[in-house]
Amino acid sequence: MIVSRGDALVEGGVDGASGSNGVIRYQHTQRGTVVQVALLIGAAVCFALAQFFPAPPFVVPMVLIVCVICAYMFSSLSIQITDRALHWSFGPGMFRKELALTQIKTVTVTRTRLLDGWGIHKTSRGWLYNVSGFEAVLITLHSGRSILLGTDEPEALQRALTRASGSAP
Repeated sequence: MIVSRGDALVEGGVDGASGSNGVIRYQHTQRGTVVQVALLIGAAVCFALAQFFPAPPFVVPMVLIVCVICAYMFSSLSIQITDRALHWSFGPGMFRKELALTQIKTVTVTRTRLLDGWGIHKTSRGWLYNVSGFEAVLITLHSGRSILLGTDEPEALQRALTRASGSAP
């Protein structure tokens, strides 16, 4: 069993910890610095533009609040592998997704392009879930669909997913 906490990989698990769907085999959280900075810069630009272009009084505070909430919601991407499923969620646990390990066909380390961006959206290679950087793991399912999970430790995630699912690297 491999568990990642920060930069360290630990053989044997997390002191017998168990997740919502079984024993935790891998766990890692990546901070979403890029998304947070972009949203906060967007809020500052909005505030600055409002000084030169008149807008109804509720617009600027509303945009600022939305940017700050989004920066919080996408502050991190947590990935967890249990003995049955792959789980991932953003920030404080919003936008949770789960995938049964039996659905995974292959797992490969890859890089996303600048044009792929960050956040949650469909790309030419499948759905992307990313908060920072360009490193990712491409998960191909038996159904033919693909998922890109952004991570700052792609090799460790690939190893853990390959071991847990019995899929091809």
